[in-house]
Order: sequence, then structure tokens, then C-alpha cells
Amino acid sequence: MSESTSKTQQISLSKGLNLGLRRALEDDPKVLLMGEDIGKLGGVFRVTDGLQKDFGEARVVDTPLAESGIVGTAVGLALAGYRPVVEIQFDGFVYPAFDQIVTQVAKMRARALGKVSMPIVIRIPFGGGIGAVEHHSESPEAYFAMTAGLRVVAASNPVEAYWMIQQAIASDDPVIFFEPKRRYWDKAELDPTATPYPLYASRVVRQGTDATLVAYGPMVKTCLEAAAAAADEGRSLEVIDLRTLSPLDLEPVYASVRKTGRLITVHEASVFLGMGAEIAAKVTEKCFYSLEAPVLRVGAPHTPYPPSRVEEEFLPDLDRVLDAVDRAFAF
Repeated sequence: MSESTSKTQQISLSKGLNLGLRRALEDDPKVLLMGEDIGKLGGVFRVTDGLQKDFGEARVVDTPLAESGIVGTAVGLALAGYRPVVEIQFDGFVYPAFDQIVTQVAKMRARALGKVSMPIVIRIPFGGGIGAVEHHSESPEAYFAMTAGLRVVAASNPVEAYWMIQQAIASDDPVIFFEPKRRYWDKAELDPTATPYPLYASRVVRQGTDATLVAYGPMVKTCLEAAAAAADEGRSLEVIDLRTLSPLDLEPVYASVRKTGRLITVHEASVFLGMGAEIAAKVTEKCFYSLEAPVLRVGAPHTPYPPSRVEEEFLPDLDRVLDAVDRAFAF
């Protein structure tokens, strides 16, 4: 039995991705990985550690520093019947490949009237919290979520990472796969024989009755911590891990808001035109008569990402989430 299908084990999020990629490589010879330093080095976060050694340089490919070329090559490979998994080393490095992603990857199936598919996964470590320099701590998810033709998902913990990366690779649609880099070292218990949750579905991760917190990626853990702190003050907060940003699965959010009457959206990206804005608009439309307060949004200010020494002032934290909860209850 391979490491990826062994008994229950404690894993980090980066290890969950590694095991999921390994499983996909084992299961389908058409799966291959491409990216800068993913082979011999195993990636800057060691997500692909050991995979080139076990599967060879033809399936785990070290590429030049050329994001547009990497994604363009993946388009050709997908047309030839392969399932390429591309790593963008850091979130801020995706922009040189933006044209390839939004004009080729996202549009190819529609351009071909459905006769071809683009089974490409583009892995992007995103978000802050690691003390990195400029272009290494961004949150570009809204760019891709609003681009028709792309699927966009974000894993929040090790178990989700293990299953979601395999599901994304199995998809015939192109998937932008966001990985919260500040959570790469968080650990959880993985049972590789369990039944995975559907890929394009949000999930209630903590039940509550008084207010709803919706988050994805790195902020899910922060919201769970806020809910635990609020419980000490007698408030019951429900936490929903959105998981999928395109398509948005908001039915569990609507059901929760109809129960709690209050909603706070939380993400690291700027509040201005962030994912929380779309969620707030849809919930206001669908649940207007259930709301006891306006939908509130917690996120970053509309400024460039700051130097690392002040990023903790820039990023949302437990206190800012709890402040939003207080404001929701003040109405």
C-alpha cells in the first residue's frame, strides 16, 4: 500500500497536498506537474517534495522562470490529452500568466463549442502572514472568480487539501486552486479511506444560532477561533467554510442567515470588490426579511500590501472579526 493510501495519520496542509498529488500521479499516467523549483527542490514550501524522485523528470517538470510560458505549455498539453498541474510559486507571480489564464485557459472550451476541454489545475499559494516581501502575500482570487470559464476553489485545512486537489485534477474544467500559505504547517488527522466532501460545495464547520461567519482559505481558522472566543461571552456563532469561490455555493449561507439573522464575511483580500461584496449582495437579495443587521465585511484595506513588519496591522485577525460581530449585534 502506498503512503498516500495508508492508515489514518497526522499531516500538515502541505503534506496533504503532497499526498493528494502523489495519489493523482499514481492513479492517472496523464497527470503531470510543472513549475519553478518543484522537482529537485520539492517547491519552496516542499509541497512537491519527493515526487520527481519517484515519478521522474518527465512527469514532475522543473520549468524556467516564465509563468506565461508555463501556463501556455499547459494549454498545449491539455489539448493533447494530458492533465497538467501547474504551480505558481507565489500569488504575486501569477500576473505574467494572467493573459494566458483568462484568454486561453478560461475561454478554450467555449471557443471550441465544447469539443475540447481544459483539465488544467493552477495551484497558487496565496495570502499573507509569513513575513514575506512584496509580491509574495497577495490575494488575487476575485480576479479569477469573476472570469467565466474558470473554477476557483480554496482549501482551508490539511484534510480538505488532500481531497480537493485530487478532485480538482479529476475535473475536466480548468481549476484555480488557492492554497493558504500561512496554514501550510497546520496539522490535522487524515483518514484516506473516508468519503470526500463534494468539491464545489460550501460547508458548515461550526454550528451556531446567533450570527454567521463566512470565510475561506486562511480565514476559516481565524473565524473558528473567533467563534470559540465569542462562546465565552455567551454568543453562538455559526462558521461556514465557503471552499468554492466559482461557482459560489450559497445555499448553506442562506439557510444559516435565515436562522441567525446576522452575517459577517471575512477574507484577507481587500474589502473593496472582494468576494464578500458578492456574498453580501446575494444574501441581501435572498434573505432580506431575515436580516436583523446589515451584512458586514471584514478584510484588508484598499491599499498595496505593506512591508512585512506591519502586515499584522493590515490583515484581519480575531479582534477585527469579533469587533464586526459586536457591530452586528448593536443594530
